[in-house]
Amino acid sequence: MRFELADMAPRDRYKLLTGTVVPRPIGWIATVDEEGRRNLAPFSFFNVVSASPPTLMFSGGRRNGLPKDSAANALATGQFVAHIAGTELLDAMNATSIDAPPGEDEFAYADLEAVPSERVRPPRLAAAPVAFECEVVHTYEVAPGGNTVVFGRALIAHLRDDLVLEGGRIDVRALSPVARLAGTQYATLGEILERARPSWHPQAGD
Repeated sequence: MRFELADMAPRDRYKLLTGTVVPRPIGWIATVDEEGRRNLAPFSFFNVVSASPPTLMFSGGRRNGLPKDSAANALATGQFVAHIAGTELLDAMNATSIDAPPGEDEFAYADLEAVPSERVRPPRLAAAPVAFECEVVHTYEVAPGGNTVVFGRALIAHLRDDLVLEGGRIDVRALSPVARLAGTQYATLGEILERARPSWHPQAGD
């Protein structure tokens, strides 16, 4: 089948894209508004975009013509904390996806403990296996009235001790991250496949 994406209804286009670009990592984004009120929401339009400098991004939609709380708060304060959720936190993470009105505290709604961050105002989740404290370095509106993409420089990474192996490698099985599919579907890690990256200039003796 062939689809002309520009001619599709927005909802149908959303279903096609989120059902085919899978699995997607989830950024569990904590922010505060200018009054210091906390917000916590998951985003599957999320990824790392640079290691040097260390930069993450999340992309938030709109509600009633205005950026949703996470993006609006990040724009207003210039800060956010991005968490990676393990499978044990799936239900709590899903609870924070509720379309609560602005100013509602999803930390409290999902009964999640928050601890102070070191370099940014938004708190971080005590139970999250990974948290990145970020300062906003760039924002981009995809189209007038469209998603707002927020790029953040990661200042500090908080990792649960058991995740870090010898040599700085990360134990992804211990992390057990949740990934997003479409609709009400999520994914966990299944079989992990390994392949050495090919080299155009193999070493002598290879």
